Amino acid sequence: MYRSCTTQPYKWFTDELQDIRTGRHRVLATHVLVFVTKVRHKVFGDRHPSRIEQIMGDVCADFQAELVEFNGQSNHVHLRVNHPPKTAMARPVNSLKGVSSRQLRQEFPDLLRHNYQANKPWSRSYFAGSMDGTPLNAVKQHIQQQNHPA
Repeated sequence: MYRSCTTQPYKWFTDELQDIRTGRHRVLATHVLVFVTKVRHKVFGDRHPSRIEQIMGDVCADFQAELVEFNGQSNHVHLRVNHPPKTAMARPVNSLKGVSSRQLRQEFPDLLRHNYQANKPWSRSYFAGSMDGTPLNAVKQHIQQQNHPA
């Protein structure tokens, strides 16, 4: 369906998706990221999620991105990130995983007792998706339903 809007060409799009941000020459959506632990081992306990969230929030700020929401379980984390289109998504993802891995190993030396092979918490793979057409409430609900590790 074609919609005409001369003053704000993306207004109809942003009205429908509600979580789209616009700038002078860009339109961008929130990204959903999922990082899993190596071999899906249950690595994280009660004390880890808040520190991981803090580390990842700092890394996002370094990339002029915003960590909107964070949650996870003992073997994976979910992030909702507003990311500017200045850099490819792979760059902040590599930093998020690398910096968090390094800081977690320094602060919690016993954290990786399950993963003796590489001494790294994260799998090399990750999921990154934009919220194109997915209702924001559905994504929020899914992330919030992830239980913190027990």
